[in-house]
Amino acid sequence: MSNIVIITDTSCDLPEDVLKDLPIIRLKMPVSLKDNPDQDISDLNIKDFYEKMRKGEIMPVTSQVPVNVFMNCFEDIRKEGKKGIVLGLSSKLTGSYQSALLAKETVKAEHVNVIDTKCASLGTGLVVLKAAKMAQEGRDFDEISREIEFYAHHMEHIFTVDDLEFLKRGGRISGAQAFIGGLLNIKPILHMVDGAIFPLEKVRGKKNVVKRMVEIAAERGKNLENQFIGISHGDNEELALELADAMKKEFNIKEIIISWIGPVIGAHSGPGTVALFFQNA
Repeated sequence: MSNIVIITDTSCDLPEDVLKDLPIIRLKMPVSLKDNPDQDISDLNIKDFYEKMRKGEIMPVTSQVPVNVFMNCFEDIRKEGKKGIVLGLSSKLTGSYQSALLAKETVKAEHVNVIDTKCASLGTGLVVLKAAKMAQEGRDFDEISREIEFYAHHMEHIFTVDDLEFLKRGGRISGAQAFIGGLLNIKPILHMVDGAIFPLEKVRGKKNVVKRMVEIAAERGKNLENQFIGISHGDNEELALELADAMKKEFNIKEIIISWIGPVIGAHSGPGTVALFFQNA
């Protein structure tokens, strides 16, 4: 049994059945209501979560994993004689990375390595999954840390949203970009650059979104047929499955994980989002 555990948070959007039996610790990233910060809604049924967002009944906000939660986690694995690799949400999108660094310094956790994945949602999840499997294979701490940082920093995030207003509210894009995206049935395609969200291009109509996302995968991906591909969605399973079928048909993909976008990411991306994750190197 490996003495290495992978520490992540609930923004990774890995399905429960995938997490099972893997050396992964998933810390809770708080999700609450803007008008009631003390009301934790992170465990709200995910379909209800998106339905309430659509109806304007809730305006969720997120916060970072607290420093003391990281400290307790680091101390717990130290007592168990284990080492930990922290792989969480991009530092450009949350303060959790800084919280983990502060916790490491506070408890002098030399047995812990904190890596800025520069990823989000199932992009982080695929990184966590690969690291956990490497640990299971008996790979050593330094080797996993080195390889997984390269893997994380070559993870493509290509996604589309139904309403750019949610990203605007969270400060992820400007108001002008949100306004333009809502005109004339234009569907925005966005991507991550160095851990931050940027508009990539605009496509007219939903039908062309899947086609263009597959084309971008062809332009940027490397050996896609041998990769573990990720697709996540915010209550838009129909489009997610359509994208999965198109990827399989175009690239003979063998393994695809399809997951819901959880409340942490969904609070900012909103209902209807569909995202594609793959390696570019």
